[in-house]
Amino acid sequence: MTGVERIADPKDPRLRDFTDLRDVQLRSRREPEEGLFLAEGEATIRRAVEAGYAPRAVLLTERWLPPLEDLLDATGASALVVEDEVLEATTGFPVHRGAIASMDRRPLPTFEQVVQEAARIVVLEDLSDHTNLGAVFRSAAALGVDGLLLTPRCGDPLYRRAVRTSMGAVFSVPWTRVPWFEGPRLVREAGLELAALTPARDAQRLDSLDPSAHPRLALALGSEGHGLSPRWLDAADLRLRIPMREGIDSLNVAAAAAVACYALAMPGR
Repeated sequence: MTGVERIADPKDPRLRDFTDLRDVQLRSRREPEEGLFLAEGEATIRRAVEAGYAPRAVLLTERWLPPLEDLLDATGASALVVEDEVLEATTGFPVHRGAIASMDRRPLPTFEQVVQEAARIVVLEDLSDHTNLGAVFRSAAALGVDGLLLTPRCGDPLYRRAVRTSMGAVFSVPWTRVPWFEGPRLVREAGLELAALTPARDAQRLDSLDPSAHPRLALALGSEGHGLSPRWLDAADLRLRIPMREGIDSLNVAAAAAVACYALAMPGR
């Protein structure tokens, strides 16, 4: 196998893509600026490559070389082989999955490319928690959503925690950014009804809606805690709520997304 580099010093500059992984703010800024993201674990790395992302380098321990040999040969990525203690010193935590790949980002699709033939879209307004973000992507992929639109203050779907939580679904569902101020208008001009998910008691019960009566629908969910802003709520064609037992006013946003995507799925999809 070519491209194998054994490294003993965690400060080696070849490891730069993999440093400071515990610093969420730094990594969230650095990775998009430098055009990279990280995929952790063999299954996730393979899903990223299958989706068309090119690995820059793979950081791994010796025992992970054989399982990844075919992928490394096929992509030509450098294999940066280290001992366990160097891996932990570089990343800042024990890497139980044994391998992390640094991947090149691709240009985001345009708004039109994401929505033009979509029957179901999920819109996320200012969803900042990467675990929730990844969970929403996983539900969207499983339940027939065609694409996602994220406002500018949403977290990064390609951040390591979001990738891991989504089980690689961030690679399989098209997504792009949408302007916060113009977003509702753009969604409706694209021929999609805008449905806002809200715990408001005067909203329509989700289980009373006939999905087949709404062939093209964009479901908007808000941030953790505050929910959707008045701008998105007021622009919505439909305001929907998940009926709940007395004393419980809302679900975690990722759980609510899963319930709503299932309830709004088009018959036969």
